[in-house]
Amino acid sequence: MKIKGAIFDLDGTILDSMEVWDKALVTFLNNNGKVADENINKDLEPLSMTEGAEYLKEKYSLDMDISMIISDVNTVVKNLYSDYVKVKDGAEAFLKELKESGIKVVAATSSDRDVAEKALTKLGLIEYFEKIFTCTEEKTSKEKPEIFLKAAEYMGTNPKETLVFEDALYALKTAKGAGFITVGVYDKSSSDKQEEIMNISDFYLKSFGGEINENSFNNCWK
Repeated sequence: MKIKGAIFDLDGTILDSMEVWDKALVTFLNNNGKVADENINKDLEPLSMTEGAEYLKEKYSLDMDISMIISDVNTVVKNLYSDYVKVKDGAEAFLKELKESGIKVVAATSSDRDVAEKALTKLGLIEYFEKIFTCTEEKTSKEKPEIFLKAAEYMGTNPKETLVFEDALYALKTAKGAGFITVGVYDKSSSDKQEEIMNISDFYLKSFGGEINENSFNNCWK
């Protein structure tokens, strides 16, 4: 079946940015007199920003409301993005090829909109995305398929003709279960799960600039 749409996660997939989130959460908690657990990012990985803030509030007994936690974390993230976030190798050329091939491209991210838009604008990628969907605005997380289904509905594509690019195992499982064509993308933050990611994915990318594991993927939208 000819591919008509593509949904991209941002952090860890298009953006080499997971270290920013590591630093941001540690900095935020330190600013509030708390010490971050070693596995904090693994605990927060499947959560939306709102769910993550609720987790932080309870876990670390923060005397702050949820909106303030989200605001403060986002402020730290935005301050760090300028210094640390980069585009993954080959990602811009890959997005350009999709656009030139007539494929509709949107983003689906657990980050808040202002963080996502700032990063994509700064790195010159915003032009490749028709729309950005966020878990916060959709009131969901990627443990549920709603954000992927909403993105496909916007593009007017069927899941069976829509690629979902993700670095996180749980999100790939969700997309796969909803009938999407899954593309696992390597990120060092999930290196311990690569075998599972490869098994659940229809296609797997070690990098956007490298070879794809199945030749048919190179021609599925042409």
